[in-house]
Amino acid sequence: MCTYAFVHYKLHYACVSCRISFKRHPGNTQHTCPRCAAPLLCAGHDFAAPRRSNRKAWTVVAAVLGAGLRYEGFEACGCGREPKFRPRTRAQLRARRIAAARTGTPLAEMLGRVDPLG
Repeated sequence: MCTYAFVHYKLHYACVSCRISFKRHPGNTQHTCPRCAAPLLCAGHDFAAPRRSNRKAWTVVAAVLGAGLRYEGFEACGCGREPKFRPRTRAQLRARRIAAARTGTPLAEMLGRVDPLG
């Protein structure tokens, strides 16, 4: 049974410059940050925001969201339960950036891999 098919769950939206996140219903309108009025980035259903004081973790979140990826644990319909890998530390992010530069693989694809060399 599809998890997201019958109930419309709120998505996480994040403002990287303010280092805050909100849950909003997805819609056709652009969600804006109430603090700085910048557009919020859609972070997906399973985003766990780091603490506001943790600047290093927010730089990783900014890189993942900037690459166009979202934090999703389910497939779009909710059937698959394979959580997608996303880097959580700057060391993981750095390793994937280096591997993407060496192999010519797009960074967005490399950020989704558990092993950057594999």
